[in-house]
Amino acid sequence: MPTPDKLMHNILSDMNVKLASEFHKNFSRKGFFTKKWPDRKNTKALGSLMTVTGVLRGGIKSRVLGNGVEFSSDVPYAAKHNEGGTYHEKVREHTRRNKKTGKSYRVKSFNRTVIMPRRRFIGESPEVRHIIGDVIAKNATRYFTDLAKKIRK
Repeated sequence: MPTPDKLMHNILSDMNVKLASEFHKNFSRKGFFTKKWPDRKNTKALGSLMTVTGVLRGGIKSRVLGNGVEFSSDVPYAAKHNEGGTYHEKVREHTRRNKKTGKSYRVKSFNRTVIMPRRRFIGESPEVRHIIGDVIAKNATRYFTDLAKKIRK
């Protein structure tokens, strides 16, 4: 006999799979569902900034937690890209090599401000709510169909 606990388990499990798939597709879409990401600052660079190494996309983790699904990333710059904003950072002293002469030189430490445009790939949206609604509807229909079959027997 189907149980409400099994229904909840199936809904959360399907939400986890479906949303994870859609969030990964955002990297192929080069945008958050239908909202495209801003272009790169360097117009001569090839490819999408968000997919150069694949680390950001591969760093997305999801799990069923309580009565919901949690998405996270252990990639340090994931939140900065997803949320955007202005960040202040200290650049440590280091050495550089001149490409033309081959000579090394020292760069003193300095503070800089980075303005990161928002390039969402995970988050709440009407599309996410629609996906969740579809998952709940499909699982509820399946649950009550199975329940009706068991009662008729």
